[in-house]
Order: sequence, then structure tokens, then C-alpha cells
Amino acid sequence: MTYLRLFFEFFYTGLFSVGGGLATIPFLQDMGERNGWFDAMDVANMIAVSESTPGPLGVNMASYVGFDVGGALGCIVATLGLITPSVIVILLVARFLQRFRSSQLVDGVFYGLRPASAGLIAAAGLEVAQKSLVFMDHLLPEWRTLLTDFFHWKAIILFVLVFVLYRYTPLKKLHPIVFIAASAVLGAVFQL
Repeated sequence: MTYLRLFFEFFYTGLFSVGGGLATIPFLQDMGERNGWFDAMDVANMIAVSESTPGPLGVNMASYVGFDVGGALGCIVATLGLITPSVIVILLVARFLQRFRSSQLVDGVFYGLRPASAGLIAAAGLEVAQKSLVFMDHLLPEWRTLLTDFFHWKAIILFVLVFVLYRYTPLKKLHPIVFIAASAVLGAVFQL
């Protein structure tokens, strides 16, 4: 039963998360809340691990959750669930490619999907930033809440440092994996 649920949860995610791996994050957050498989902090960890490993973000996260919930078979089932809608759509588009190429309806649908996809990605980015940089549970209803209690200063400093170094001209030529690896090492050393 768990495997069937994994498949359909990720099938649903793959069907409606148009826009790439970051668009799957709101679906994962909802999935975690409904099923109790993981919490919001686990989603932040999944994103970090999935961004740091080779492969598409959504597939990496599906594999991560599937393995965590159902072992190796769960990993395969969740990944298949996520990619199945895309495979079906690709097969349909390939079959009817000539009709779709000049269709104003298809153009209109994709035009409408762009802002929805951008909204999903922006919401996911804001959620990750909030979980990583701000302690919402330390926000007291009193005026005495200190800024030092509210912000995760080590994470903010790391974020600013990586952002500034990435924008610095000589370092711009470095591959992004260098910044990911450096952030991982600094995060481990300072226990962010």
C-alpha cells in the first residue's frame, strides 16, 4: 500500500509541477504535511542534497523521499511516479507534433503556464529562504524579541559571502559546483 501511495503522490506531483524541479517543492511540502513522511526542515535538507548531487532536482527529491519511506523499491516507485506524466505527455506530443506546432490553443496554454510556474518557483524560494535564514519559532508576540534571536546570522553571512564571491569578476569563471562544495564545507564546519 505504501508503494502505491508513493507512486500516486509523485504522479500527481509530476503531473502538476510544471516548470522544473523547484516547482515540485510546494507539492513536497504539502505531501509531507498530509502523509507525515517528512517535515519542513527535511524539505530544506532534501533541496540541499538534491541540488548538490547530479541529476534533475525533482527526480533527486523523489528518489530521496522514496528511499526514506520505502527503501530501494520505494526510491524506484517514487521516481517512476514523478517521471511517468512527463513520459506520457512527451509520447502524446511526439505523436501529434505537427498539429501542436501551429496551435494557438497550445501557445495560449504555455503562455498561461509561465506565470504559474514562476509563482511556484518563487514561493518555493521564499519558503526555503525563510526556513534557512529566519527562526519563525523564536518570534515572540512581545516587543522584546531581539533581532539576534530572530535571524540565523551564520546562514545569512554564508549566503552573503557566497553571493558576493560569485559576483566577484575573477571568481565568476569558477564552476558553480565550487561554490556548492565550499558552502557544504562551511556549513559542516560551522554547523549551519
